[in-house]
Amino acid sequence: MHDDDRTTRRRWLQLLAAGAACAGAPGRAATAPLITRAARPGGPTLPLVGLGTWITFNVGDDAAERARCAEVMKAFFDAGGRLVDSSPMYGSSQAVVGEGLRRLGMPKALYSADKVWTGSGARGPAQIEASRRLWGIPRFDLLQVHNLLAWEAHLATLFAMKAEGRLRHVGITTSEGRRHDEIEQIMRSQPLDFVQISYSLRDRRVEERILPLARERGIAVIANRPFEQGALTQALQRHPLPGWAAELGCTSWAQAALKFVISHPAVTCAIPATTRVDHVLENLGTARGPLPDEAMRRRIAADAGKLA
Repeated sequence: MHDDDRTTRRRWLQLLAAGAACAGAPGRAATAPLITRAARPGGPTLPLVGLGTWITFNVGDDAAERARCAEVMKAFFDAGGRLVDSSPMYGSSQAVVGEGLRRLGMPKALYSADKVWTGSGARGPAQIEASRRLWGIPRFDLLQVHNLLAWEAHLATLFAMKAEGRLRHVGITTSEGRRHDEIEQIMRSQPLDFVQISYSLRDRRVEERILPLARERGIAVIANRPFEQGALTQALQRHPLPGWAAELGCTSWAQAALKFVISHPAVTCAIPATTRVDHVLENLGTARGPLPDEAMRRRIAADAGKLA
């Protein structure tokens, strides 16, 4: 083993140990099972924290950055992660994910989530196949209509693929609080498995109708932008953590903000994006140890609302 390899391994072990401590589980291994959730009996059961690739994995052909992304993926899977989410919209992210998977020997734990994103329903199948080749997998677990673009045509394609056994689950997505009325209508009228929405400690609009409806209909929820691309944590980290953070084992506002999101009973998985091994382990650590109950969630929201 080279010195660099030993240093990297020692660093990962240190981070894993830190993850266990910050998750409020002193004395427990950081490899303890992550908390999982299913939207309905027989539905997909996933760890509460996944891995997003928006911006962070769009590194082009930069070999060093691609290697860094592969290290993030290795740490993610080694720590119990499963769901990785990407899109044709995310530049080189799909190719970077595929390269990372090949480097890691195609981890069996992978739950692959991607999207179809084209204004032409007729071009959807070709785009899906191109995405599958970039990932290098036999089929996707989940395909989602990205930001509802040509959703009627694409949902027809995805439901047909599911019926033929070429796809496990079907979903739709939106981001930054857009088109919630249309999302709600589709959730009521279509047999969706997943809906992906933006949800954070500061952006809680989906709590009014979308999340209750998802629970009512047994639709799994993926929460994107839990840190608002860093804007939320930057606003909060200027202030000291309130006393309740210690009750949850949180040592940073990032942990508190993510625990708030994943503690909502309708959320199946949140997908923060990062290019750092320590951050991916910190994120996964929030899915171990105590989660805030409803009373604690109100305290967190009230305190954050005064600061952010």
